[in-house]
Amino acid sequence: MDNLLQSVRDYVILFLTENLTQQLTFHNITHTYEVVSATREIAKENKLSDEDFYALEISAWFHDCGYAFTYKGHEDESKRIAKNFLENSNCDAFFIDKVLKCIDSTKYPQNPTSEIDKILCDADMFHLTKTNYHQYEKALRLEFEKFLGLIFTDEEWQMKNHIFLQHQHYFTSYGQDVLEKFKDVNIQLMNSSNKF
Repeated sequence: MDNLLQSVRDYVILFLTENLTQQLTFHNITHTYEVVSATREIAKENKLSDEDFYALEISAWFHDCGYAFTYKGHEDESKRIAKNFLENSNCDAFFIDKVLKCIDSTKYPQNPTSEIDKILCDADMFHLTKTNYHQYEKALRLEFEKFLGLIFTDEEWQMKNHIFLQHQHYFTSYGQDVLEKFKDVNIQLMNSSNKF
């Protein structure tokens, strides 16, 4: 399994480097690295089987590969890319399904069911806890304009962002006990700077 994980890592890094447009200011290779790192941090607080741990990390590597082909519905492309790679690596169907389901759970609004789904969903929203969260939301705003044609005034964007942070919730106990507190700090900073 370690060999498979190394192969996935090498493949995805090369794939994203060669195929992602520079116009993806948020969903870029840095985001993938950060999500993989966040899954490891959250997984440490859970008792996962080896198979679940590998399925989780492989899902994290593949989860945004679909952005190379489409913005809306990228998860289905990510699943297709992962499925092809894992079938070619002779993984069994049960393991592949576990990875694909995990990737699928990151569709917004998130709907995780298994523990690894919950971990990946929380890892995908880990940036909401960062002290430099403002840089992430700015990068996402640029993507929404470029790829979705969504243009907001500063006031509209701040309101949308504020509502999103207030309604987003974490699924794992680590997310609820630890990440939620850091996200709340960002909400408070937003409140004090924007007077919501």
